[in-house]
Amino acid sequence: MEQEITLNAHNKQEHPPMHTAEHILNATMVKMFGCPRSRNAHIEKKKSKCDYLLASAPTEAQVQAIEDKVNEVIQTHLDVTIEFVDRDHIPAEVDLSKLPEDASQTLRLVRIGDYDVCACVGAHVANTAEIGTFKIISHDFNDGTWRVRFKLVEQNC
Repeated sequence: MEQEITLNAHNKQEHPPMHTAEHILNATMVKMFGCPRSRNAHIEKKKSKCDYLLASAPTEAQVQAIEDKVNEVIQTHLDVTIEFVDRDHIPAEVDLSKLPEDASQTLRLVRIGDYDVCACVGAHVANTAEIGTFKIISHDFNDGTWRVRFKLVEQNC
């Protein structure tokens, strides 16, 4: 008999390519700057933004390196997989600091190849090949928060 999994309800429907790109951006920021995942994000089909807590603003060279790394990961054509894990068996690399207090005992983990894993109930692509090209369109730094705005450019096949 198959066990029924109960998850918390999700309050909106993200654009799967953009949401998956946000996961890659978050993992890139953690790896490059040692900062937490975005503390605030607004993910939309046309353009999106994320806020990161940093000691100083990234240089233009670092901003370009972020964009380049996100695109490198996208172009690797990594599979995006889902797994359900009991809260008591969460891998150590999964940050649960933004998890709501009323989150279910079973959590849904989204893995992007071996590049990223996080708890998430949102919609994602099946493979990073479906994302397109990631482009940082603007950024600013204020009071320890770096806000980055980005979009996806469809790839012409």
